[in-house]
Amino acid sequence: MKLLLRRDVEGVGRRGDIVEVADGFARNYLIPDGLGLRATKGIQEQAASMRRARDLREAHDRQAAEAKAKVLAGASLRITARAGASGRLFGSVGVAEIAEAAREQKGVEVDRHAFSLGEPIKEVGTYEVPVRLFRDVATAVMVEVAAAD
Repeated sequence: MKLLLRRDVEGVGRRGDIVEVADGFARNYLIPDGLGLRATKGIQEQAASMRRARDLREAHDRQAAEAKAKVLAGASLRITARAGASGRLFGSVGVAEIAEAAREQKGVEVDRHAFSLGEPIKEVGTYEVPVRLFRDVATAVMVEVAAAD
């Protein structure tokens, strides 16, 4: 069945795309959840309009991500946390704390999900943390975790 996607559907397509999917998938999931419309002859204009809006929004988001990447590229963020004498933290530093430090120290609002931290930081030191701001806009920040006095 041919459908016009009203929203991005992972593994299927993006908003405004006309895709061919299995009849059952369309009838039981995509159409009832409002993710797609049956593609008819008159829907081509609506699809083109949705693609234009998507492209404009993506261009704007890409520009914003590139501006943030310029500010964050090679930036050093300092986070203080309580630590023991051996340098082991009482608790940990996660992506939420890194996002907060970026906002406070660099004035850049970054979603915490943009930071790729395998596991929380649990020791004092300097760490390189990758940041993915858009599909193909990425950079890294240096996070310096220091013991609080």
